[in-house]
Amino acid sequence: MEQRQQRRASKQRDWSKFLKKDLVKKLLIAGIVAALCGFLIVNIFIWTSDVSKLNKPAPQPTIIYDQNGKIASKISNSSIEGVGIKQIPKEMIHAVVATEDQRFYKHNGINYFAIMKAFFKNMLSGDIVAGGSTVTQQLAKNAFLTHERTYTRKVKEVIITKKIERTYSKDEIMERYLNQIYFGEGAWGIQRAAKTYFGKEASELTLSESAMLAGLIKAPSILSPFKNMEKSVERRDLVLALMEKEGYISQDDVEKAKEQPVVLNEDKVEDEYDGKYPYYVDHIIEEAMKKYQLTKNEVLSGGLHIYTELNPAIQKATEEVYQNGNLFPESPEDQLLQSGAILIDPENGGIQALVGGRGEHTFLGFNRATQLIRQPGSTMKPLAVYTPALEQGYEIFDLLEDKPLDIGGYQPQNYDKQYRGQVTMYDAVVNSYNVPPVWLLNEIGLEKGTKAVEKFGIPLQEEDRALGIALGGMHDGTSPLAMAQAYSAFANNGNMVEAHSIQKIVDAEGKVIAKWKSKSTTVIKPEIAQKITYMLKGVVEEGTGKNAFLDGFDVAGKTGSTQLPFAIDAGTKDHWFVGYTPDIVGAVWLGYDQTDENHYLATSSSGTTPVIFKEILSKAKSELSNEKFALTSIEKKYKNEIKKMKEKEEKARKEQEKEKEKQEKNNGKGKGNKEKNKGKKDKDKDEEDENEEDEDE
Repeated sequence: MEQRQQRRASKQRDWSKFLKKDLVKKLLIAGIVAALCGFLIVNIFIWTSDVSKLNKPAPQPTIIYDQNGKIASKISNSSIEGVGIKQIPKEMIHAVVATEDQRFYKHNGINYFAIMKAFFKNMLSGDIVAGGSTVTQQLAKNAFLTHERTYTRKVKEVIITKKIERTYSKDEIMERYLNQIYFGEGAWGIQRAAKTYFGKEASELTLSESAMLAGLIKAPSILSPFKNMEKSVERRDLVLALMEKEGYISQDDVEKAKEQPVVLNEDKVEDEYDGKYPYYVDHIIEEAMKKYQLTKNEVLSGGLHIYTELNPAIQKATEEVYQNGNLFPESPEDQLLQSGAILIDPENGGIQALVGGRGEHTFLGFNRATQLIRQPGSTMKPLAVYTPALEQGYEIFDLLEDKPLDIGGYQPQNYDKQYRGQVTMYDAVVNSYNVPPVWLLNEIGLEKGTKAVEKFGIPLQEEDRALGIALGGMHDGTSPLAMAQAYSAFANNGNMVEAHSIQKIVDAEGKVIAKWKSKSTTVIKPEIAQKITYMLKGVVEEGTGKNAFLDGFDVAGKTGSTQLPFAIDAGTKDHWFVGYTPDIVGAVWLGYDQTDENHYLATSSSGTTPVIFKEILSKAKSELSNEKFALTSIEKKYKNEIKKMKEKEEKARKEQEKEKEKQEKNNGKGKGNKEKNKGKKDKDKDEEDENEEDEDE
C-alpha cells in the first residue's frame, strides 16, 4: 500500500516537473516571439519614419558678388545662418562631443547606459528630471518633436533617432545639429553664435571660444558671458577639462586656452552686406527664379554664390541721386512721386545699376526699373519711325511735313500747337515735334515701323499697330529695362545684347549650376545706328535733352512724356529720358503710381528725367571713359548740310536782328511823335483852360 502511494506520488512529481518545463519553454518561446514582434514593429516604425526634412541643407545666406568678384550683398530668409561641416573648426566639434555626447562616434544614436542611469534617477525622484540624450536625439527633438517631458515623446524620439542614424553619416548629423541648436542671445546655429558672441565667422573660432560656446548649450540663458562672465568662464574650463579627458587636447592646450582673454562682441550683430543694393538684389532674385528656374527658398537660403554685372560705383551713385529729394518735383502728402532708373553696358548687356523706386523699399516689392509698364512717349520715335525711315533711304536733313494732319480721324499736334510747314528730320528729332514723325511713319508704312519696334525687343499688342505708335502710343506700354536694352543697339553699333544681371550661379558645394549665355542680335546696320546717335546727340546739345548735357562727355538721348487720361490744360502723366554714352545706356521714368486730377506732372519732361540721368552720370564719372561717339564718317557726309544749316541759321539770326533794330527805331519814332502830339495836346488844353478862366472872369 505504501509502495503504491509512493509510486503514485513519484508519478505526480514527474508530471509536475514536465508541466513546469513545458510552461517555461512556452513562456520562453512566447517571450522570443514577443521580442521579435516588438523588434519588427519598432523597425517598421523606424523604417516608415520620415526624416527627409533634414535633407534640406541648413539655411545659408546667398552671397552676391559684383562684376569685380567682390562681395556686394547677402540675402537670407532665416534667422539661422547655416555653415558646412568644413567651415566648423574641429575644436568646436570635439568640444560638443566631449560635453554633450562622449560616445557620439561609437553608438548608433542611443546611449543605453546613459538612458538607464537617467531612468533610475527619474524613478527615484518620481518625475522626469534627467534625459541622457545623445547629439542625435537632441537633433531629433529639435527638428521633429516638442520639448514636453513625457515617455511617449521619448519613444518617438528613439524611433526618429534610429532613423536619422541609419540615414545620415556622423558628420552630416553633427553639421545639422550645430546649425540648429540654440546658443542663447537670439543666436540659432554656430554661425550666428560666433557672430553674436565674438563678432567673427564660425570658421575663425579659437579653442577657448569653441569651448565657451559648447558650454552654453546646457543652459544658454544662465551661462551667457554677457550676463555672467564668471559662470561662463567656469563652464568653459569644465569643457576644456572634458576635452583633455577624452584625448582631444593636451594639458598645454588647456592652459593656453585659459590664458586667452575673452573678447566679446559688444556691437549689435549686423552684417555690413545685409540689405545692400536692395532693388538690384530684388532683380537678381527674380532673374534667378524666372531665367534659371530656381525656387525662392533656394535663392534665399541655399548658400548660393551669385556673380553679377553689378557696378558698385554706379549703383551707389544711382542710389545717392534717388535719396536726394531736391532732384525730384515736390510730392503731395498722400502720394509720393515715383521713379525708376536702370543702366546697362551696351557691349555685353550687363545691368550695371538700378533703382526701382523712391521712399521705403519693400523686399521683392514693385520694381519700377524692371516691372513698370507705361507708354514711353517720344522716346519711341527713334525706334518706330526714324530708324526704319533711315533704312528706307531717308536722310537726316531731308524735309518732313509739319502741317495740320488728319489720317483717318487721327490728328496729332505739336506740343506748342504750332506748325512750321516743313522741318528737317534732324530738327524734328532735336525739338521733339509730333506731326513730322506721324507723317513720316504714314509715308514709309506702318508695318515697317511696328516691325522695327519688335526688332528692338519690345513686344506689341494688336492695339499697338496704329500710327499712334510713332509717339509711343501703346495699349499698355513698356519698361525702362526694355527701353534701355533697345537703345543699347544705338550705342553698340547696331548690335543689341540681351540685358541681364547674373553672370553665373555657384551652389554651396562650389558647383556651377547656371551660367549666362550671351544673346546678341544685329538690329540695324552700324551706319544707321550712327545716324540716330548723331541726331540724339543733338537732342542733348541743343534740344529738349539739354539738361542731360555733361561737360567733357559725349551724351545722346531722347526725352518723352505722355498725355493725361483726363482733360487739364497743362500737365503730363509720365516723363521719360533714355540716354547713353559710348560706355553706358540708361532709362529713367518719373510719374505717379496712381495718376488722377490731384496727382500728375505739371512740368515738362525736359526739366526732370534728363536732370536725374545727368546727376547719375556725374556721380559715376570715374566709371566712364572720355571716349567719343564714332561719328566721323557721318559728320563728314553731312558737312555741307551742316554748313548750309549754319549759314541759314546765321542768315535768319541776322534778319531777326535787323527786324529787331527796325522795330526799335520805329518804336523810337513813335515815341517821339507821341511826345510831340502829347505836348501839342497839353498846349491846346492850357489854351482852353485859359479861355475857360477868361470866360469865368
